[in-house]
Amino acid sequence: MTDSPSALDPSALDPSALDPSTGRPDTTRASTLLDHPAVSRVRDALARAGVRADVVVLDGAARTAAQAAAALGTSVAAIANSLVFVATTTEGARLPLLVLTSGGHRVDTDHLATITGYASIGKADAEFVRNTTGFIIGGVAPVAHTGPVTTLVDVTLADHDVVWAAAGHTHTVFPTTHDELVRVTGGRSVTVRPPA
Repeated sequence: MTDSPSALDPSALDPSALDPSTGRPDTTRASTLLDHPAVSRVRDALARAGVRADVVVLDGAARTAAQAAAALGTSVAAIANSLVFVATTTEGARLPLLVLTSGGHRVDTDHLATITGYASIGKADAEFVRNTTGFIIGGVAPVAHTGPVTTLVDVTLADHDVVWAAAGHTHTVFPTTHDELVRVTGGRSVTVRPPA
């Protein structure tokens, strides 16, 4: 299957999406998820930013890049994995740092601290993620956070015509591009690991 959003058949994403009484697509579950407050927040933020992508409801949860890739029939590298870290300033302030990285990459936090000027960057727990972004782990979207979040975008996402990002819930994603992610987040395109 291709990375192109237009090549996706919604029924292929959700094989159990047929209403057993009619044999037609059951839109109730999808409508409910699209109306979820976090997903609505994302849809509104994307619309305000001029993003013309439809949020796709997946049949199963996509808490990992591998799960999202399998559900979408694309490569793990084409998933914009949302990783929230705690960035500590030289003054000791703890700030949220969102790294949108290719699902095929591991992030080197020492490298990121060096290129961003933070004293350190470490793993965020679920409570920190929810309190600073307004999303749960697995559904952290690039936009619509409940507070300020600094964002870094993995430069290798530019290798894909289409990448998929979380849309506020573990069952929702949307198609986008590297450049669009940089634009809508006000983020910075970076290498997430030092050169080999």
